Amino acid sequence: MGMIFDTHAHYDDKAFDEDREELLQKLFADKVCGIVNQATDIDSANYSIALADKFSGMYAAVGIHPECADENSIKKLDIIEKLAAHSKAVAIGEIGLDYYYDIPRKIQQDLFASQLELANKLSMPVNIHDREAHGDMLEFLKKYKPCGILHCFSGSLEMAKEIVKLGMYIGIGGVVTFKNARKTVEVVKNIPLKHIVLETDCPYLSPVPFRGKRNHSGMIQYTAECISEIIDVPVNEVLEITKFNAEKVYNII
Repeated sequence: MGMIFDTHAHYDDKAFDEDREELLQKLFADKVCGIVNQATDIDSANYSIALADKFSGMYAAVGIHPECADENSIKKLDIIEKLAAHSKAVAIGEIGLDYYYDIPRKIQQDLFASQLELANKLSMPVNIHDREAHGDMLEFLKKYKPCGILHCFSGSLEMAKEIVKLGMYIGIGGVVTFKNARKTVEVVKNIPLKHIVLETDCPYLSPVPFRGKRNHSGMIQYTAECISEIIDVPVNEVLEITKFNAEKVYNII
């Protein structure tokens, strides 16, 4: 069995329309043992559940992404709650804050708070999106104290240490292989591997040497090799420990 566990993927994306099932079959037959497909809205939440039903190693996170937030989003959380009851639903995600886009912050914050409350009510982990909102994000996490993952971590080492203190995990993907990934490399050097999980965010953020091409879960091998070099730990150990972390945070073991 493979040791790659992809904690954050988007196989519902149209980039996979031509070969989705063939690709997933190949990945699960090779190095990949687990994938959590992250929802962005109600449609992708349903799709994630359907994918999880098709593949034994596929799981679903259900939630509403901040880019999809609007005045009616909170009213849809009863649907998310029902989907979260599915046996292959393992998290509330992808949820969070994104201040890069011109979506009213109050709408994003209210939706984020409601989804954190839902996750706590259901005793489920969260998978969190944080873009240009680090200060507010820390305030929310300290207030609601969820378990889960801060996906595609882009904050400082100091912020990473705060996240770990809260008992959460740091999601590291292909960005760590980029030449300009100084902050991410610093985090990997200084945060113990027991607090790190691996991810793709596929089809986006492919690692070097595939940057700019479609990403998939098998490419986590390159991310793991980069981390192995940074911290001087064998790559199989990186994969084994991060697999254990993923299964632990998602309550799969």
